[in-house]
Amino acid sequence: MLILVCNAGSTSLKYKLFDMPSFNLIVECKTERVGRDDAIFSYKNHQTRFSEKLEGISVQDYTAGVELFLSYLLGEKSGAIKTINELNAVGFKTVLAKGYYGVHELTEDVIAAMEAYICVAPAHNPPYIQAIRVFKKLLPDCLMVGCFETAFHTTVPLFRKIYALPYDWYEKYGICRLGFHGASHSYISRKIREYAGEHYKLISCHMGGSVSVCAIEDGRSVDTSFGFSLQTGVPHANRCGDIDAYIIPYLLSEGLSMDEILKGIDKQGGLLGISGVSNDLRDIQEAAEAGNTRAELAIEAFCDSVVKYIGAFYAVLGGMDYLVFTGGIGENSVVVREKICTRLEALGVVFDSDANASASGDAVISASNSAVKVFVLPANEEAGIAQTIYEKHRKNETNVFL
Repeated sequence: MLILVCNAGSTSLKYKLFDMPSFNLIVECKTERVGRDDAIFSYKNHQTRFSEKLEGISVQDYTAGVELFLSYLLGEKSGAIKTINELNAVGFKTVLAKGYYGVHELTEDVIAAMEAYICVAPAHNPPYIQAIRVFKKLLPDCLMVGCFETAFHTTVPLFRKIYALPYDWYEKYGICRLGFHGASHSYISRKIREYAGEHYKLISCHMGGSVSVCAIEDGRSVDTSFGFSLQTGVPHANRCGDIDAYIIPYLLSEGLSMDEILKGIDKQGGLLGISGVSNDLRDIQEAAEAGNTRAELAIEAFCDSVVKYIGAFYAVLGGMDYLVFTGGIGENSVVVREKICTRLEALGVVFDSDANASASGDAVISASNSAVKVFVLPANEEAGIAQTIYEKHRKNETNVFL
């Protein structure tokens, strides 16, 4: 079964083509700087070892980006398939849709539900909606599936999802903790299951431009740091994470506009807001090493927030067998992993600093006598989406997704 997975960003398009159920990665492709004249396009066909990278090209919109990719996918030298009809499904790492929280065929009703939540996910829903519409236009007969980031967290019990707000807000408006990064945490859970078997207590830390911590028991999400929107939980690259709700009306009374406040919360907050240096942890670490105290503060605040969530989820799970770091920061920041792990001794973590410093790919960074095994696992959300679609398709031949 050939499944193409599309990951749409605000200025990027990424693709991976899998042959399932073998997980054979046939093609991977990335277009960066969509909407500009200096776009970067890279394409690899792993079967034929064809590889090409184009820089400084014009990719003015998502239609142009998708068409460029399809021209290579079907190309005489670069192509992996002869006709577009060979694709069984196109999967998208969709984020949020009103009333749709699992895995769904992307009908017009589902797309309308995504549009209804643009105000909740302004940086994520618009690019996905655009990309989906382009694919539906170019591939009208192909199954389009949205694996919503909330899907993995539908197993979180209501008493943990509910906010202490008027109950009819939950019933009428759907206000509750929804959780995100489902594709990443689901993939990590599957990886740990291969190692541990069916029964395990896992805390997964996805740390990149967006950050979340997830408590997983026997493959099921039981709690997550994200809430109703992606502006909550641990501080992110630009987004603030958890704040007191009454900060907003106070700042309004001080003369700030709602637009200014929202910009501070979701574009100028997070690591950028505290450090004043960058939203990229690599730049912040460099500044901290040079003696920038605000950069140091940003790193400490970030790590402290992750530690608090790990501690809380340890209590929720009643223990912890495995701790995993994934995502750009989780996979690459030796400093952040060390700052977090050295504060978890009371939870049974015995940290191996040498293993942490040399970690590459799938790696264990805990000592052999550690009660908790600590992993660094590279994120592969696209593989998780391909597996989810394959499993749903195998169990339901009528292509109705739950």
